[in-house]
Amino acid sequence: MSFMGSGTAKDGFKPEGAGFVSFDPKTFEIKQRWEGQDSKTRFGYDFWYQPRHNVMVSSEWGDPDCFTKGFNPAHVGEGRYGSKLYVWDWSDRTVKQELDVGAGSIPLEVCFLHNPDKAEGYTGCALSSEMVRFTKTSDGKWESKTVIKVEPIEVTGWALPHMPGLITDFVTPG
Repeated sequence: MSFMGSGTAKDGFKPEGAGFVSFDPKTFEIKQRWEGQDSKTRFGYDFWYQPRHNVMVSSEWGDPDCFTKGFNPAHVGEGRYGSKLYVWDWSDRTVKQELDVGAGSIPLEVCFLHNPDKAEGYTGCALSSEMVRFTKTSDGKWESKTVIKVEPIEVTGWALPHMPGLITDFVTPG
């Protein structure tokens, strides 16, 4: 299970502490943090793993103190919203690579193809309105590339003069 930070509504939410937790599947008792002690992400959100490739990819939404209080465009420019995918070694639970998908893009859902032999997946970037493909290269590294871009439309009465497509969920082929 992933979590996006620490803190309380009363005391304020902080991105420090974002990560993953292992729990007992029978009792739902929390056992421990999943990630290795030296592997930290800036923010947290979603993840998907592909054990045949010994990999997990996770995304980052942003600073919980921002998104729990409503969207403020200034926070994007301040770097308080996510722009990265994290590529994890599944066995040793450490971050091996960071993929930057664009400043303030806010990558949310992560999904590998449903074929466990494929080392390929996608993320939907909410604010940049892009679908980004990530794949393992022949040298074992990972790369990302924008494959779909939804153009924003002009609006009034919203936080920005142009409303992005706000890609938040999607379905991938097998």
